[in-house]
Amino acid sequence: MTNLYPVRRALISVSDKTGLIELGQALSARGVELLSTGGSAKALRDAGLDVRDVADVTGFPEMMDGRVKTLHPKVHGGLLALRDNADHVAAMEQHDIGGIDLLVVNLYPFEAALARGADYDEMIENIDIGGPAMIRAAAKNHGFVTTVVDVQDYDALLAELDRHDGQTCLKFRQKMAQIAYARTGAYDAAVSTWMAGAIGQETPRRRVFAGELAQTLRYGENPHQSAAFYLDGSNRPGVATAQQHQGKELSYNNINDTDAAFELVAEFGSDAPACAIIKHANPCGVASGATLAEAYSRAFDCDRTSAFGGIIALNQTLDAPTAEEICKIFTEVVIAPEATDEAKAIFAAKKNLRLLTTGALPDPKSAITTFRQVGGGFLVQGKDNGAISLDDLKVVTERQPTQDELRDLLFAWKVAKHVKSNAIIYVKDGATVGVGAGQMSRVDSTRIAARKAQDMAEVMGLEQPLTKGSVVASDAFFPFADGLITAAEAGATAIIQPGGSMRDQEVIDAANERGLAMVFTGMRHFRH
Repeated sequence: MTNLYPVRRALISVSDKTGLIELGQALSARGVELLSTGGSAKALRDAGLDVRDVADVTGFPEMMDGRVKTLHPKVHGGLLALRDNADHVAAMEQHDIGGIDLLVVNLYPFEAALARGADYDEMIENIDIGGPAMIRAAAKNHGFVTTVVDVQDYDALLAELDRHDGQTCLKFRQKMAQIAYARTGAYDAAVSTWMAGAIGQETPRRRVFAGELAQTLRYGENPHQSAAFYLDGSNRPGVATAQQHQGKELSYNNINDTDAAFELVAEFGSDAPACAIIKHANPCGVASGATLAEAYSRAFDCDRTSAFGGIIALNQTLDAPTAEEICKIFTEVVIAPEATDEAKAIFAAKKNLRLLTTGALPDPKSAITTFRQVGGGFLVQGKDNGAISLDDLKVVTERQPTQDELRDLLFAWKVAKHVKSNAIIYVKDGATVGVGAGQMSRVDSTRIAARKAQDMAEVMGLEQPLTKGSVVASDAFFPFADGLITAAEAGATAIIQPGGSMRDQEVIDAANERGLAMVFTGMRHFRH
């Protein structure tokens, strides 16, 4: 492979016309001959540039509604020919094939069509064929050909040409080739994933995941781990789409925890104020309130110690009173759909506090595919978007739950879905008052949550912990009665759990003996 190679002839065929005219003018000014197709050629010609149509080169017009225009030996030969191979050069001369030194292509907007919910036929028409074929050919021949597939690389291309007097170096061409193959790979991934869903293939033989780099992170979970943040193109409201108004760059752990917080608070919609405070991907307080400030204060009172340095998610516009309350302790990130100017001004005094706004809440019921890497493979599943209503609850005890208990039971169940298993959540009057997460034994989670409530009672100067008169949610069934008994001893009066244990009757009997109400959901919410 040669190092420096001149750019004398460029083929430009782009769907996204951003920067097209400026690029064409810059290349023309450097003496580069321009070839183009369809709309790109027209745009360049309308700007007064001398452009040769690919159809004039190939001798064939664009046909079949533009489906066939660049799939021709005079195009692919010009891209693939090895300039230092005598046989290739002879073939070019024999068949009147001119070399193409620069390919600038971006693909049909398949992902954009997918995002706007285009129908099947429109999606098919947005599958690019000639573009990926040219890109792969040019990238393969990067010893001589420069391939540019992203508008954001136009300036880098022109700078490279200036640096080397109209030539590009091998290192630059290699970098552009890698970007090109990643682009066609991501494009094919989007097409194959869409088609699998469109034809009902839940477990296709091959599944590909792709993302676009949004941020190179300082490090991962720990300083010795490298990390980066990639976007999947779904535009789901959240940390991936948020606008950051202030504060230093988000870390790996910040992004992970902020996502957990916002997905949790979205469970409560936007009709009534709600707040979730997250630490290490687990909620340490979730509450509703008459105002957003009240919801935050009630969430904070669940576990004030753990809330220090936490992530706060709000389901409504951040206002000044809430911002003032949040500023009383150190907080890493606040994420909300919007924020008032007054709230932003209050936060401005806390320069290390990151404020993110998303414009909307994510839909907790939407169907999303999630994946996790394991040694040698990936685990793929649908997002846990399971939800229940009052009609889904089965009362299994002698005592019926009261209306207030039912309201709190449903609240606790929403939170349970977002707590690491084994998960136990005590709730009273629309606020968590004790959270037990991630323990190997369910009874240990029950005890830890109760102990945290006891600790907070002492901090707040209460005569008894708020678990007195609370309800309890368990993300999976109680395998033995000991967890339920522990919850009852902590003062709980009602239980919500999936049911389904071999010892369900033993647990029901224990609830009846203590006058507790218990409902089964028939749905489990493991979270690992």
